Amino acid sequence: MTGPKMTNEAPRGELTTRTMTMPADANPAGDIFGGYVMAQMDIAGGICAAERAQGRVVTVAVESMHFILPVKIGDVLCVYTEVERIGNTSLDVHVEAWVQRDRSRNRHKVTEAKFAYVALGADGRPTPVPR
Repeated sequence: MTGPKMTNEAPRGELTTRTMTMPADANPAGDIFGGYVMAQMDIAGGICAAERAQGRVVTVAVESMHFILPVKIGDVLCVYTEVERIGNTSLDVHVEAWVQRDRSRNRHKVTEAKFAYVALGADGRPTPVPR
């Protein structure tokens, strides 16, 4: 196994959420659970989608998520979002998770995925996304 490949890549999209990872979200080795990271990404993607849809959205799919680097206790998890596609009642949001480690400003990408959301009206049924 080789170490992570470092690049000059910058995060794609807007910084949507930041949170400090805590021991309660980790296994005994100090690695943050993947489900926790995915949940933080879904929260950020939902914020992005709801702002664009100007209302309530629900997650309907997550596409091709894989972890590049582990997230550790004490990392600052930064989630970036960008609307990729707008359909009639749905939106696809590209979501990237990066960490700031060891109290530095250096960022490392840990995972990315495409999240799909559907806009819902007050009646709980799909509603068109405003153009």
